[in-house]
Amino acid sequence: MLGRLTFRTEDGWGIARWAPVACLLVAIGLPAGLMLWAGLPGVRAAANHAGASDRLQLTDAARSAITVDYPAEGSIFPPDMVAPTFLWRDAEVGAKSWQVEVEFHDHGKPLRLTVAGELLRVGEIDRRCVSTSNKLPFLTAQQAADHTWQPDAAAWAEIKRHSSGREATVVFTGLDEERRAVSQGRVTMTTSKDPVGAPIFYRDVPLMPSEGANHVVQPLAPSLMTLINWRVRELSQPESRIVMTDQHTCANCHSFSADGKTMGMDVDGPGNDKGMYAVVPVAKTMSIGQKDIVHWNTDLQVGTSRVGFMSQVSPDGRYVLTTFAGPDQEIGNSYFVTNFKDYRFLQVFYPTRGILTWYSRATGLRTPLPGASDPKYVQTDGVWSPDQKYIVFARARAVDPHPAGMTIPQKANDPQETQIQYSLYRVPFNDGKGGVAEPITGASENGMSNNFPKVSPDGKWIVFVKCRNGQLMRPDSELWIVPATGGVARKMRCNTSLMNSWHSFSPNGRWLVFSSKARSPYTQMYLTHIDEQGEDSPPILVENSTAANRAVNIPEFVNTAGSNIQKIETPAADFYRLMDEATDAQKRGETANALQLWQQALGIDGEDARANNGMALTLKAAGRLEDSARYFRRATELNGRFVEAYYNLGTVQMELRQVDAAVEAWQSAVRIRPGYFEGHEGLGFAYYLQDQYAESLRHLQLALDGEPDRVSVLTLAASLMATCPDEAIRNGPEAVNLAERARDLTSGKDVSVLDTLAAAYAEDKRFVDAAQAEHQALEIAARQGDTELAAKLRAHLALFDAVTPLRVPPNAGTL
Repeated sequence: MLGRLTFRTEDGWGIARWAPVACLLVAIGLPAGLMLWAGLPGVRAAANHAGASDRLQLTDAARSAITVDYPAEGSIFPPDMVAPTFLWRDAEVGAKSWQVEVEFHDHGKPLRLTVAGELLRVGEIDRRCVSTSNKLPFLTAQQAADHTWQPDAAAWAEIKRHSSGREATVVFTGLDEERRAVSQGRVTMTTSKDPVGAPIFYRDVPLMPSEGANHVVQPLAPSLMTLINWRVRELSQPESRIVMTDQHTCANCHSFSADGKTMGMDVDGPGNDKGMYAVVPVAKTMSIGQKDIVHWNTDLQVGTSRVGFMSQVSPDGRYVLTTFAGPDQEIGNSYFVTNFKDYRFLQVFYPTRGILTWYSRATGLRTPLPGASDPKYVQTDGVWSPDQKYIVFARARAVDPHPAGMTIPQKANDPQETQIQYSLYRVPFNDGKGGVAEPITGASENGMSNNFPKVSPDGKWIVFVKCRNGQLMRPDSELWIVPATGGVARKMRCNTSLMNSWHSFSPNGRWLVFSSKARSPYTQMYLTHIDEQGEDSPPILVENSTAANRAVNIPEFVNTAGSNIQKIETPAADFYRLMDEATDAQKRGETANALQLWQQALGIDGEDARANNGMALTLKAAGRLEDSARYFRRATELNGRFVEAYYNLGTVQMELRQVDAAVEAWQSAVRIRPGYFEGHEGLGFAYYLQDQYAESLRHLQLALDGEPDRVSVLTLAASLMATCPDEAIRNGPEAVNLAERARDLTSGKDVSVLDTLAAAYAEDKRFVDAAQAEHQALEIAARQGDTELAAKLRAHLALFDAVTPLRVPPNAGTL
């Protein structure tokens, strides 16, 4: 029986489905397996041309067909790509070798050779990425039956030359031990006239599920971050090369300007700060230093403001577009994030709140984009049109990502996931002035989630991901194409059977790279050709992208020569490593070691506000308060919006009895962040010491608005309302309410809280209750052996027994 696999021209007829390749479910090694077979009747040496008279004829008894699993029928290959590895299965057990004949439709002489057809085998394993939380790649029964052949360079050059823009048919004929033809199959292919013309930049990661906290984007344990690689792949080369590795913190979503001269990349900072972004010029050796880092959170509050991902550098490199939460939103209530134990789909994350903002590299300002900044919606996945005139983005009604009482999902596409379906919109950029957002017909309000759009370089098409819920790396995600102005959307023919996303257009717009798990849970890269009519071809595997047990993600074409990116150095990440090590040493109580590490960090960059703040904290722990205040003050000078540094400065100044200076520092903190309850608590204490009782109570109440169960604030406010010399401030019933809440939160075991509760009862004229609470406080003080405190409590008790409220300064405690 005969079987045929055909490569077609890009302007030819319909394309066969991808079913054979979709059956390959594990990462595979693709050996060349090429062997010359001399002396076979009718067969010449490898790469020899043959005439029709040399063609082998099947015997009458031959009834077995060869099934070609890869490439798929009608596949189109780039002219600047290395040879693929052909895969086929032969139902004839008697076949021991195979003749490969390539028939050219340009009337060139066929190419004929004989190959051993080595069996498929699993590729290289990175032993560092093997763990109990994942599985090694393995061959299915079908894969174990696959034979392989990769044309050598000369044969592949000949095939490409004769199949340029036209069909070529590859015929596989099985030969028995007597070299008789016993089976046959074939496939048709084409080599496109359109080169890819650009390298692919991508990230290469282990799949080792982390047991980290839920609702936190953490695909790997912090100790494994150094295993992540960033690679460049030139399709004309057989392998990729590593350009960045061994990073202390995670660097992930990246983008390049249309001219290939500027790269932007998310770079996690110290303390897992996900509010940092690097923008650097593309060069053979690139360096991401402190000067290249943009702090999305200008007040340096770790992870608070940034909610989106996949920030996008503008085509001309002047701007960056990204998604942010509002000023009162945290990552935890803006992202749906769940980590799974299944290494195949180990996490899901997508924004449920956020607005689009644009950042100007010239001014350093970040500005909401009108038309894509409505807090009633989540607006994300923003990308630029090639002419930079409009933005395409995904929008949905904003929802709580983790509503109270929700069941935690256990796997990807679990119905328990927070449900959200995005629609695609476009809005004018208009030099940052924005405009009216309009839905893109064919990619909006269709009962599915339409997300992650990419606009073709000619501006004619949008390729986007469609799935049931959320976005991107979903098991059911598919690639669809729609006219950029809206119209009828088409499911792309390149889609594989499992997860299709992370796509990027080549600079000439004729090729699309994307990621898929069709062959393996360890994600791989594929290519498809897209013609002027938006018609695409079956997927082509980019072989040898990484080890068989590592995953490829975020592939992106870069408009530059592959040799122009050789190495990316990250002195900023090395600096952050020192900062984290110093912080960890300080937490362990290793003050001397921490001081030494902070000194090293400041030796690298003495102008970093967070490093100065860290040094100050360690000096404070060492009791060096004057030195600590100097470094805190320097941190606020370096970043005038560094809220924590202002707060820390105030605490040291209070210990130095510099109350006025502390008030000034804490006022700065709450001016920058009005809801900063720690700052309001400090002001409440400081104003009390200055006898400004009304201001003290006002700030304590603001602190409780931000943190209703903060015991120290409840106690101080209750004391003030129970014992204040100013009658206008006193409020017995409210003092009781606050003090009882503090008692309940401390299970009635805190002496200071019980003493305050007794004073509140007395102010409310409940003297019996006051005496009972004071007796409880005395019992605890006696057990603790604190005679001085016990004496103070007995004096209070004597007042209550005399039916007299307490009118001495309350025990405000320390901050």
